Amino acid sequence: MSKLLDNVVNDLSRLPGVGRRTALRLAMHILKMERPDVESLTDSISAFRTRICRCAQCNNLSDNEVCDICLDHMRDRSTLCVVEQVSDLLSIEKTHQYNGLYCVLGGVISPMQGIAPSDLRIDLLLDRIALGEVKEVIIAISASVEGETTLFYLMNSLRRFPHVKITTIARGIGFGDELEYVDEHTITQALMNRREVADRQ
Repeated sequence: MSKLLDNVVNDLSRLPGVGRRTALRLAMHILKMERPDVESLTDSISAFRTRICRCAQCNNLSDNEVCDICLDHMRDRSTLCVVEQVSDLLSIEKTHQYNGLYCVLGGVISPMQGIAPSDLRIDLLLDRIALGEVKEVIIAISASVEGETTLFYLMNSLRRFPHVKITTIARGIGFGDELEYVDEHTITQALMNRREVADRQ
């Protein structure tokens, strides 16, 4: 195999979910592309990697300090949806059933992987609620052991805001399912049938 081709295949196969066979197929497709299209692709990737930043208010990916969702004053600012990752936010947005704001934690608490509460952006959540606009927090994190641990920690942290209603998405989403891979209809039903978390003592 050509050394140049081998380098491209090796780099592409480092992407999640891309094996060597898929990487080779992608490399061969790139080889067939017009030069301007390849340059556009590489420029887009380079610009994305160097210029993308995190929203200072919700931790979403953004071109600016504050993302478009947080800047949109047509959205319901009294409702805040807590998700693990940006991919979960995008999954919920695709349903067109939620019009509030978000807080992207950046993961879930996982002692086995060395992820502690301090590694997550729980501070953004608490700061946003402290402003006084938020009336409901929807916790939309994966139904897993780590997700339940994170939910328990969040519930303890949110006790200082007794006026805020705390709900979780309905568990039509199976235990262990990643929100990112759940279909839009199931997410819609989970949002619509969310339940209030009872134990806040």
